[in-house]
Amino acid sequence: MLQPIPYGATARRLEWSFLPPHLRDLVGRRLGSPVVSAASCPGGFTPGMASVLTCADGSRHFVKAASVKAQRVFAASYADEARRLAALPAGVPAPRLRWWHADEDWVVLGIEHVPGELARRPWDLDELERCLDALEDCADLLTPAPPAVAPTTFAADMADAVAGWAEVGPDPDLPGLAAHRAEAAALAAAHVEVTAGDTAVHTDVRDDNLLLGPLGEVWLCDWNFAVRGAAWVDTVMLLLGPRGDGVDVESLLATRALTREVPADHVDRLLALLAGFFLAARERPVPPTSPWLRAHQDWCAQVAWAWLCERRGWA
Repeated sequence: MLQPIPYGATARRLEWSFLPPHLRDLVGRRLGSPVVSAASCPGGFTPGMASVLTCADGSRHFVKAASVKAQRVFAASYADEARRLAALPAGVPAPRLRWWHADEDWVVLGIEHVPGELARRPWDLDELERCLDALEDCADLLTPAPPAVAPTTFAADMADAVAGWAEVGPDPDLPGLAAHRAEAAALAAAHVEVTAGDTAVHTDVRDDNLLLGPLGEVWLCDWNFAVRGAAWVDTVMLLLGPRGDGVDVESLLATRALTREVPADHVDRLLALLAGFFLAARERPVPPTSPWLRAHQDWCAQVAWAWLCERRGWA
């Protein structure tokens, strides 16, 4: 499916050089050496600073920062991420939190720098298999869910997505939507009993949140949305992008450890939930700090709906 979004170059971020001098000095002290260069990370859809900093001693660090006053939502999200990262058990394939700082003006995270590259788009099958392996490792290590990593449930976190179906109107470009909208909304509302579980699930697994290392490593980044749910949820959510890129994701569902025994109807309920979320979200105003967000959500809505229609025989 055609996707016009320049993944890997979607962010409009705060740059390191625009941080106030006292904050740059604080970061240098926490890193143990003055910062001599900064490379902003262009992926994602949030405006907070996210840069790889190189220090005078040659060390490299990944640092995030957001203004409490000018970027309140994102500063709160960074603080949530810091708490979750600090609570991740050893062995979880994620860059580790080294330190974090919060005051009345700024939230700053100092995170381990890992030698990885973003997963390629369109998705490469070998890279996708590596990422699915990493999700299985995460599920093993995050069951039962550590409370500080997953402080709420998937159902509670996605309640607005269920309600989102009430905002969805007919769309002639989405075959079957007018005829099956009510059925899809009912499927989405019935997700709660099948997506519940005691695994900490990431819920934002995309190509721009995955780093692939040169020796086969995979690191899963951006844990600020982790919740408690069924272990298979992340696998289905990750496969949304590959499905849109033309990958045969049904064969992966049938063979991967986390999904091969999940009833088809359970997967459909999650897809209906995701379709409703993206269909409603794509209609909201475009945030000036994230010009590609609505286009991304529109593409995801089309992919999720087409996948659900194919599985249900609606198309």
